Amino acid sequence: MRYLSVPKLDGTDRSGDQTPIVLFGRDGNGDLLTAGWSAAEKVRRQKLMPDAAAWDLLAIALSVVVADGTTLRSSSPDGWTRQIELEIALSDPDRWSPHADAIATALRFLTTDRWTISFRDGGTIPTPPKKPRYPTSDAVALLSGGLDSLIGAIDLTAAGTTLLAVSQTVRGDAAKQDRFAQRIGGGIDHLQLNHNASTPRGQKETSQRSRSLIFLAFAVLAATATRRHAYGQPVPLYVCENGFIAINPPLTTARVGSLSTRTAHPEFLGRMQSIFDAVGLNVQIKNPYAEKTKGEMLRECLDQDLLSTEAPISTSCGRFQRFNYRHCGRCVPCQIRRASFEAWGRPDPTEYVYDNLAIQDEDHAAFDDVRSVAIALLTIEQDGFDRWLGPTLSSPLIHNRLELRDMLQRGFGELRTVHERYGLV
Repeated sequence: MRYLSVPKLDGTDRSGDQTPIVLFGRDGNGDLLTAGWSAAEKVRRQKLMPDAAAWDLLAIALSVVVADGTTLRSSSPDGWTRQIELEIALSDPDRWSPHADAIATALRFLTTDRWTISFRDGGTIPTPPKKPRYPTSDAVALLSGGLDSLIGAIDLTAAGTTLLAVSQTVRGDAAKQDRFAQRIGGGIDHLQLNHNASTPRGQKETSQRSRSLIFLAFAVLAATATRRHAYGQPVPLYVCENGFIAINPPLTTARVGSLSTRTAHPEFLGRMQSIFDAVGLNVQIKNPYAEKTKGEMLRECLDQDLLSTEAPISTSCGRFQRFNYRHCGRCVPCQIRRASFEAWGRPDPTEYVYDNLAIQDEDHAAFDDVRSVAIALLTIEQDGFDRWLGPTLSSPLIHNRLELRDMLQRGFGELRTVHERYGLV
C-alpha cells in the first residue's frame, strides 16, 4: 500500500495510486483518512510551543499509525508481513530526509513490516500561541494507566523529579491516567493527547504495532515545550517498562515475530534515540527498569502505601477492551501481572475473566498464551536457560546482555511460581 500524508489536499493529491492522509485536519464526511487534529488543538489550548522538529516527528508518527491501522495484514501474501510506502509532507524535509532509511529500519523492527519512507515539502506547523506557557518540569514520563508507568511516575516523583506526565488517551484508561496524575506527589502536570487516527469504515487492522511511536512522539512534543528545553538543556523522556516485557522474548519458535510486541525493546528505543540525536531533538530516552522484573518494580517502589492503593486499578491486560475493560487473566501480560503480585507478597485483587488457570480447557490451561509460557518453562528446565534464550539478546544495540539475561531468568522464576500454583508445570 502507498500513502501520501499532507496537511491539506489539492487536486493532484487525489490522483495516482497513493491513498491520501490528512494531518492535523478533520473530514466531516468521514471519507478521508485523517489524524492529529485533536492533539494539535489540545496543545494549542494548553498554550504550549513545541519545537518544529517535534511537530514533524508527530507528522511522521501519525502517518505511520494511520497506515498501520488501514493496511490489513490478512491481505498480505503470508497473512502478516505488509509492504507499506509512505510519502510525508514536513515543514523541514531536508532535516529528516537523510534519516528516512533509519526510520524505516526502526519501523521494520517495531512492526515486522517492510516500510519505505520519503519526505516532501508542504508540511505545516500548527499556529503557536501568542503567549506560550513553558512547563518547569525536569523530565517527561509516559503515563499509560498501566502498572509499570504508574510505578515509574511514583518513583521519579518520590526521588524529587518534577514530572510532566504524557498520556495517549485510550477508552478504559483515560480516567485512570488522570487519577494517577492527581494522586502522585500531590498532583503532577499532565498532558493527555489522542491521535484520532481514522480508518475506512468496516476496515481496521487490530494488531497496531506502531502505537509506541505515537507515544514517543507525544512525549517529545511535550518535552520540547518545557522551559528546560527552551534553555538548551536535554530533557529526559522516561519510558518505564519492566525489562521482561521490554525484551518480550519469544516464548516458543512460533512466537518469534507475530506475537511478540517491541514497544520498549532496547533496540527500538536505541534506534529512535539515534534518530533524535541526528535531527537535533534534545531529548534523552530512558528506561530505569530495563534490568528489573515487574515483581522487583513492585517490591522496590518508593511509595508502597500509594502503590497498594493504586496498583489494583491499573491496567496490564493485552485484551482489556475486548473483555469489557476487565483483565482476561490468561494473556502473557496478565500472567506477568499475576506473577508480579505473587513476587510482591501482596494479595492480587484484580478481577480476571479467566481466573482459575488450572481448569483443563481451551479457555484456561490450554489457551495459547498459557501453554506458551508452560512450554518455555519446560524447555528451560530440560535444555537450560541459555540454550532456550538463543539469539534473543544478540542486537548490536544491546550492551548489557549479562544483566538482561539474569533479569529474564528471574522473570521466568516469577512466572514459574504462578504456573506451579495452578499445576501447569
